[in-house]
Amino acid sequence: MAMAAKKKTIRTIPQERTPVQEQDPHERATNFTEVSCGYNLQEAAREAERCLMCPDQPCVRGCPVGIDIPGFIRKITEKHFHGAYDILTDTNLLPAICGRVCPQENQCEGVCTVGQTLEPVAIGRLERFVGDMAIREGWESVPYIEPSGFRVGIVGSGPAGMACAADLAKAGCEVVVYEALHQPGGVLKYGIPDFRLPNEVIDAEIDKLRRLGIRFECNTLVGRLFTIEQMLTELGFHAVFIGTGAGYPSFMGIPGESLNGVLSANELLTRCNLMRARDFPSFDTPLMPGKHVAVIGAGNTAMDALRVSLRLGAQSVHCIYRRSRNEAPARVEEIHHAEEEGVDFNWLTSPVEILGDSDNRVRALRCVKMELGEPDESGRRRPVPVAGSEFEFETDMVVFAIGTNANPILGQTSKLGLNRRGYIATDEDLATSIAGVYAGGDIVTGAATVIEAMGAGRKAASSIKAYLGLRDSGTVYEEQSGAPGHRFGIGAGEHGFARLHIG
Repeated sequence: MAMAAKKKTIRTIPQERTPVQEQDPHERATNFTEVSCGYNLQEAAREAERCLMCPDQPCVRGCPVGIDIPGFIRKITEKHFHGAYDILTDTNLLPAICGRVCPQENQCEGVCTVGQTLEPVAIGRLERFVGDMAIREGWESVPYIEPSGFRVGIVGSGPAGMACAADLAKAGCEVVVYEALHQPGGVLKYGIPDFRLPNEVIDAEIDKLRRLGIRFECNTLVGRLFTIEQMLTELGFHAVFIGTGAGYPSFMGIPGESLNGVLSANELLTRCNLMRARDFPSFDTPLMPGKHVAVIGAGNTAMDALRVSLRLGAQSVHCIYRRSRNEAPARVEEIHHAEEEGVDFNWLTSPVEILGDSDNRVRALRCVKMELGEPDESGRRRPVPVAGSEFEFETDMVVFAIGTNANPILGQTSKLGLNRRGYIATDEDLATSIAGVYAGGDIVTGAATVIEAMGAGRKAASSIKAYLGLRDSGTVYEEQSGAPGHRFGIGAGEHGFARLHIG
């Protein structure tokens, strides 16, 4: 008889979090190769041993899609890596992506029991390790799919759209995903640089969706080529999911924003990442990289814009943020990497005017120093200008990375109900004001995380399956065997079931 495994305690596990190899900061600041090298087999095995396998599993509750985190980590300790992949992909279609870009420190790792005494288990690094192995080994989870006869259209191929498409394809629907840009992936492709998320990783995960039978139609701007209503009528879709994200950039409205050399982080990153301006002249996308760049904002998008500017050859790169480092919304790791690479952070600094030269090109940025006052509605201390503290410094490119809004095209070309901020209004099941049309992700909530968008996509898929009357054992059948009114374990309400869809 096999002996039971000895119970782990905080004293018996490896005390130090397993470090991950990274490119040297001076070297990586000149290339777009991934910064983090990821765990090897030995490193992953050691870190997996740090998981206590807590019975209450706070990490699972901290995950927006409820991944069985102790379950997949246990499989790593057993060296059953395919089993770990199967557990991950039960709830998360994109482990190699989420392991890289999810803010684990605010989600699963933030509530890790080990983290109450030591550094938390590196759940994200372990997830990436399994996801990368799956890509390397060609693993996939393609179940037998019985066609349902329903067609579903997905608008947007970002995380929400991909997650929704996968669940509906597995339910037997014919799924077509429409993408406005020329490659699928949404914000993963256009917004996140290769040094954080390599394109080949995104492409590998998208290929797995294609093997489920999902069709991607790129260069298709829904709302201009055809409307949401036409999808339900002329194009013959039984339901539609909208996951277009919130990619419409915000500006401050200060003087000088129309000068040459002012752009949004979205434009900078899209040109560089998706349209390969970083490889000019091998690719034809023009981008006039600045020599002295100022990026306004301190979120993850701002960090990407700062670090991209360095790699494009900028001599100096400044981060301008009106609060202090403690309030910066970017991941701690991203700020740390940017500092290592040579970014100059100007905390408690707010721009008031962009100054131009005689050719209407940016020549300087005028700023004012700030101090923190009382907390505002976000709970963070409100920045207040310091009287007489204005100054200016030389810059030839100003990049705004202060948030995004909903693109108005869908709202202008359909009868979708919108909220006061211009995002699509939905009920708790993510149904919109048009019957059969569902929406989720950033286009509903505003900017959030990749995994939260995926969670919304999966929730919408569940609602669409219920709307179409698909027999989904996870949401329809209940544990009622043997209850009164049952015959052979089948409830009275299930006798003589036939699908009926009234158009």
